[in-house]
Amino acid sequence: MNTTTLITTFITDQYLPGTSPAELDADYDLLANGIIDSLGLLRLIDWLQGEFTLDIDDKDLTPDAFRSVSAICSFVEGR
Repeated sequence: MNTTTLITTFITDQYLPGTSPAELDADYDLLANGIIDSLGLLRLIDWLQGEFTLDIDDKDLTPDAFRSVSAICSFVEGR
């Protein structure tokens, strides 16, 4: 599975039950639309660290890095 598919599947499973990954647009604003809140963001970051063996520091925690599937993929691939 590629990065986009993994992230999209995780988000739909965790935050959008009943939604298929194909229904989630990669540029849909997950934060502004209330899909991911502050606690959900912590869960997402924890999953990203484990799934992609990342070390995410406080300085990395900008809303723009986690706003959409596309942004999250760019963040992960840039690490």
